[in-house]
Amino acid sequence: IGASVAIVHGVLLQKLMIKPLLQSTYGKEMPASSQKLIPLLLHFSTIFWFVGGVLLIASPFMFNQEQGLMISLGVCSFYIVGALGNLWGTKGKHPGWVLLAISVLLIVFGL
Repeated sequence: IGASVAIVHGVLLQKLMIKPLLQSTYGKEMPASSQKLIPLLLHFSTIFWFVGGVLLIASPFMFNQEQGLMISLGVCSFYIVGALGNLWGTKGKHPGWVLLAISVLLIVFGL
């Protein structure tokens, strides 16, 4: 879920938020350094979500049981914070918190 949704999230974020922002009047008045930094900052959560998903997929094959447990707990903690922040920030109107919560439940079930 994490890696798949991150890809969709990244594409939609770029298309629906970043591109219109940078093409707006506000974006044209923005310094070049900010125009480079804003997409990276907005994609920050997408990057963590993707990396977390890849680590969860790879952990049974590349790491021992203890390392896999630590990876699972680390990714789970990032997803919990993301789910709660998304739920609070959007007042539940964005599906991201549901997907993150499902991911957390699956990680806990897998442990």
